[in-house]
Amino acid sequence: MEPLFRARLRAGDEDSFRVLFREYGRAVYNHCFRLTGDWSVAEDCVSLVYLEVWRMREKVEPHGGSLLPWLLGIATHVVHHRRRTARRHRALMERMPPPAPLPDFADEVVGRLADQERIAAVRKTLDQLSRPDREVLALCVWAGLDYAATAEALGIPVGTVRSRLSRARRRLEKLAQQNLRPDREPTAAARQQTGDRHEAVRPSTGNGRGPR
Repeated sequence: MEPLFRARLRAGDEDSFRVLFREYGRAVYNHCFRLTGDWSVAEDCVSLVYLEVWRMREKVEPHGGSLLPWLLGIATHVVHHRRRTARRHRALMERMPPPAPLPDFADEVVGRLADQERIAAVRKTLDQLSRPDREVLALCVWAGLDYAATAEALGIPVGTVRSRLSRARRRLEKLAQQNLRPDREPTAAARQQTGDRHEAVRPSTGNGRGPR
C-alpha cells in the first residue's frame, strides 16, 4: 500500500477502510477459519478484526509494504481472545442445568457430515499443537507469509518463527499419522451382519424348492 493510502487510513477515511476490507477480507477470513475450524466463528472473528483495525487505525505505520501481516496479526490475537472467552463460557454453561431436548434437524445437515468429520479430524490434530506453533503454521503455511512477515504479525524474532515452524511441522506429521488414518476394517459384528444377508438371499437349488 502506498504512503498516501496509509495516511488516509490513519485519518479514518471510510473509502480506504472499504478498500482494505475488499483487498484482504478473504485472506483474513481464511486465516480465522484455519485457526478455528468453524465457518460462523470465522465470520464473527473477521467482524471483530475489522473493528479492531478501525480502533487501531492510527497505529498503522506511515510507510511499509503490504498491510496483510498487520491484519493477520490482529486476527491471530482476536481468535486467541475468543478462544479464552469461549472456554470461560463453556465452564459457566457446564455449571448450569442441561437444556430441554431440541428437535432433530439431522436431515438438514446430512450433506455436511463428511466435511465436518474431516474438519474435526484436522482440528483434533491442530489442537494438539501448542498455540504458538499453531499460529506460526497458519501464517507461514496457509496464509503464505514469509518468515519476516510472520515475525511482524506475531511480534517475535524471525529466528523464533523458523524454529516454531520446524517444530510444528515435525509434530504435525506425527499427529496426522495418528489422527487421520484410513477407516479401519469392519468389525466382527458388521461382518456377521453381511454374512447373514448373503445367507438370506441364497438362490434356490433348482428343484423349485428353497433350501431346507
